[in-house]
Amino acid sequence: MEIDELNERIRKCKRCRLSETRTNAICGEGNLNARIMLIAQAPGEKEDREGRMFIGPSGKVLDELLSEAGVNRQELYMTNLVKCMLPKYRKPKEDEIKACSYYLNKEIELINPKILVPLGYYATQYIFQKYGVLLPAKVKFSSVYGKLFLAKDKKILPLHHPASLLYNPDSKQDLIKSYRKLQVLLKDCKWYAVCPMKRFYEEGKLDKKWIEMYCKGDWESCKRYQMEEEGRAHPDWMLPDGTLDKKLRK
Repeated sequence: MEIDELNERIRKCKRCRLSETRTNAICGEGNLNARIMLIAQAPGEKEDREGRMFIGPSGKVLDELLSEAGVNRQELYMTNLVKCMLPKYRKPKEDEIKACSYYLNKEIELINPKILVPLGYYATQYIFQKYGVLLPAKVKFSSVYGKLFLAKDKKILPLHHPASLLYNPDSKQDLIKSYRKLQVLLKDCKWYAVCPMKRFYEEGKLDKKWIEMYCKGDWESCKRYQMEEEGRAHPDWMLPDGTLDKKLRK
């Protein structure tokens, strides 16, 4: 199945009750070769009316956050967990997510992004469950936002939905900081080619997770990177999280 065929099925979908209240079922859009896929919860009123992703108030916030992060929309693929507008912006129901997640799964399969970026609670909950990442208790759920997770062949970076800024303007700087991770994830660490971690990995002494999580992931949070940038000495056997691995010293 190609993406055009999938999108046609989305437009005609009547898998759940939401088909009775929508104007348009919203297909994903963006770069078909994207490294990053943004997954929102569901379209809003303007999206439902005009049939496009992120063109309402949340879309304006998203564009601002992406601009602050130095990321262009055209670099990303964007889609929704639920393809139809939720009446009165209510929460999605379990059977609606189950019915619609078929399309999201096919989009992930066809686009095959390296990094999944679920926006908000329901999208993050679904992606965590799909890839076997342990879900924190709801009261602690906000702790996952802005943190990188490694699961199977994907990296997962949950972020607050842009709409959260409409209700809580004071959180703007925190959101800008977390969205800047997108720019970090679009390229590998500049020190990777000469980093001892690369050599240890190629020699079979270092687990791949260190490379994926830091060198080709959130290298900005790597202790080695930070010390390199500050011109501070650090031993070759220091891992990206700052711990020392004596086995690498041999």
